[in-house]
Amino acid sequence: MNPVKVGIAGLGTVGSGTVNVLKRNARDIARRVGRPIEITHIGARRDNPACDTTGMRISRDIFAVATDPDIDILVELIGGIDTARELVLTAIRNGKHVVTANKALIAEHGNEIFQAAQDNGVDVAFEASVAGGIPILKSLGEGLAANHINWLAGIINGTGNFILTEMEEGGRDFKDVLDEAQQLGYAEADPTFDVEGIDAAHKLTILASIAFGIPLQFSRVYTEGISRITTEDVASAAHFGYRIKHLGIAKDTGNGIELRVHPTLIPKETMLSAVNGVMNAVMIHGDAVGPTMFYGAGAGAEPTASAVVADIIELGRALTVDHDERVPYLGFHTDHMSDEPILTIDDVTCCFYLRLHVQDKTGVLADITRILSDNNVSIDALVQREVDQGLVPIVMMTHEVREGDMNAALAKIAALETVDSDIMRIRVENLDA
Repeated sequence: MNPVKVGIAGLGTVGSGTVNVLKRNARDIARRVGRPIEITHIGARRDNPACDTTGMRISRDIFAVATDPDIDILVELIGGIDTARELVLTAIRNGKHVVTANKALIAEHGNEIFQAAQDNGVDVAFEASVAGGIPILKSLGEGLAANHINWLAGIINGTGNFILTEMEEGGRDFKDVLDEAQQLGYAEADPTFDVEGIDAAHKLTILASIAFGIPLQFSRVYTEGISRITTEDVASAAHFGYRIKHLGIAKDTGNGIELRVHPTLIPKETMLSAVNGVMNAVMIHGDAVGPTMFYGAGAGAEPTASAVVADIIELGRALTVDHDERVPYLGFHTDHMSDEPILTIDDVTCCFYLRLHVQDKTGVLADITRILSDNNVSIDALVQREVDQGLVPIVMMTHEVREGDMNAALAKIAALETVDSDIMRIRVENLDA
């Protein structure tokens, strides 16, 4: 059979890794597909010495790849949103199948892109958009397809996980570890997407759509970062038997879907608590299979290229299959997507960790506990630390409470003259071990 001809747009870290994996494993890949896969056209602003592009056509205009009549599959690896969106839509309009590792593109414009692909009889594959080399999307959409997914929770940003791991193991503060992460190349010069949870929210959007059969709804994800976490919080969490992880969580409550990214206390014996450094992991709880966990490298040239090439292989196999017979993009057919509502963060119910600094005066604690009680917040455990610069640190764990009630209570507590208004609250999740 004729080779499958691939065009790659973007020759950065993942692009060069994809070239290397396709060339190195060409024989095995051809055996799996049933015919060779050849890279015939690359669109990139500059060459990359990390890969050998001998014999491949090189264009400085990436759109030349999308309109090349000889290309069967376009691989979008340029990143960003606006140009990537136009590139992908151009390829689709020109009858190309598309592979992308771009989580922001899929999370924010996936609904539009999938409709365009459906209208033009082509496919879009995006395994590498979530958790790098972990085959989580295929596992969720196909391997666990027999299950009703109850919930999923994931460490899906390696930068944030590296920072929290170093803060715990080295007793270092956030800024110190962030500086090291930037020096090591784990964090960008502007780390906002990583440390404020935006990157994880993009990935959670995709995971939740496949898990629950809902449209992609990035704007509905509650997002909170880790920049306010202190070494005091890390030590207090350990005192109570927890570790702090920056999680993406999606739950089917029966009344709607929770979509949230935030720092979370999880028990030390939980599988996710053992995931350290830049590694990623996703726990999925299905009604039939119970809890499962997928672990591996969430970024990097060849781990991500592993997922990109797997998508190319899948599309190469599917080129001779009628489009309507292929696996739907989000695991559910588009005319059977659910309109289940996305819950606001105020409607989420969970336990909380609270850290307050109060004046060393009689009656302060009584005022705080009264406000909590009046707002349906029940205390599970409380620790009072040594006086520090005239203020007493108080750390407490609550029983389950509706977030709206908790926020109302904290607003009243912060208004007390005897309490420092900078109150830290972190959600607690007792995930199945």
